Amino acid sequence: MRVGRADLPLHRGRAPRWLMERMVRLGGAVLEALVEEWGTAEALRRLADPFWFQALGCFLGYDWHSSGLTTTVTAALKEALRGRDLGLWGAGGKGKTSLKTPKEIEEVAERAGLDPAPLVRASRLAAKVDSAALQDGFSLYHHAFFFDKRGRWVVVQQGMNPETRWARRYHWLSEKLRSFVREPHAAIASERRVGRALNMVAEASEGARRASVELARENPDKLVLEYLRMPREHRVVVKPENLRRVLVVLHEREVENYEELLLTPGVGPASVRALALLGELLWGERPSWEDPAVYSFAHGGKDGTPYPVNLRVYEETISVLERALRLARLGRREGLEAIKRARAALGL
Repeated sequence: MRVGRADLPLHRGRAPRWLMERMVRLGGAVLEALVEEWGTAEALRRLADPFWFQALGCFLGYDWHSSGLTTTVTAALKEALRGRDLGLWGAGGKGKTSLKTPKEIEEVAERAGLDPAPLVRASRLAAKVDSAALQDGFSLYHHAFFFDKRGRWVVVQQGMNPETRWARRYHWLSEKLRSFVREPHAAIASERRVGRALNMVAEASEGARRASVELARENPDKLVLEYLRMPREHRVVVKPENLRRVLVVLHEREVENYEELLLTPGVGPASVRALALLGELLWGERPSWEDPAVYSFAHGGKDGTPYPVNLRVYEETISVLERALRLARLGRREGLEAIKRARAALGL
């Protein structure tokens, strides 16, 4: 697994309109160039690469070290794709916008003739894993989902740690995914590794996952009693009545695997942690506590880091790319040559 490293401090504010409008145009041109040359699958692979994604943010002029790079770049790409017929779409976003992801996927799928069910499920599972199954101290507040006409997808989501004021970005790619609950990430970009993190999607947590599923089939009242008997230092911050409520739902559903367990309504970080600790104390199945979690500049950054955005150069870059794409669509040789020059300049 490739694990990217980037400094992502939490910053206040938002991208100014003058920059966002240009990011949409330039980001759209970059994606179009990628799709023209290599197809949508390669575009998704690039978005799943933390190094390339970070470099793209630098190229678009956003703060090279900011947590806002993630939210702003994905928002710009989503908007750019809305006006282009590439067979590639974006959904989701920051805060409340992330909750609209399933509906946005369904709306696009209806127009494109796609089955939305597996895409919606993938979106929900990726979010549930990084908010509950992987407890690394970062709370998710951003979820972006990009997919193509073949049903391939990538997730770029981000969590924040308000105490340390750092963010962490999680990349998922359907192409290389073998399981949503066993080493599923394409990459995790983080300022640093945390000392201790409950990682229920680690390879080493296979036994703990099985134990959690088996416990979900047990009598809920019996498990609550066992929970109350746990040594105080092992207690999870979850009220017994809330734990019982979740256990009743799991028991009635007769979940077959850990994916189903995570998707069960009401199952959150506290429930996952309680089941993991019960599995360890009752059956000896210990989960992993290892944290699963490095640039280039083109147009500067909005805050002057590493240098102020040069609007003249920015506009020239957009014009060159857009003209190259127009000529390439006409099949003219100079357009194709311009595409190759743009690729070399972008390191594509």
